[in-house]
Amino acid sequence: MTDPELAAAQAYVRLLQTTRAVLADPEQSDAALPLLSAPITEADEALCALGLAGNEAEFFQLISRRLPGASPKCPGTAPADFGVQPPAPRTDLLQ
Repeated sequence: MTDPELAAAQAYVRLLQTTRAVLADPEQSDAALPLLSAPITEADEALCALGLAGNEAEFFQLISRRLPGASPKCPGTAPADFGVQPPAPRTDLLQ
C-alpha cells in the first residue's frame, strides 16, 4: 500500500470505530453524533488525497486489490492491521 492508501484505510477504520462507539448507546447517540465530524473530515480528506472523494466503492475496490480477502470477518483486516489501535472496551455499559 502507498502512504496515501494507508492513510485512507486508517481514516476509514477510525471513522468506523468512532461510529460504532457513538451508536453503541442509543440513548446517548443524538448527543454524541457531533463526535463524528472529525473522523468524517479525516476520511473525506484522505479519500480526496487519493482522488476518490465521493467514490467509496472505488476505495473499497482499491483496498480489496491491495489486501485480498479484506473484510471485517477476514484475518488481516482488523484495525491493528492498518496501524490503528481499537478503542478500549466500554465497561460503563455493563453496569
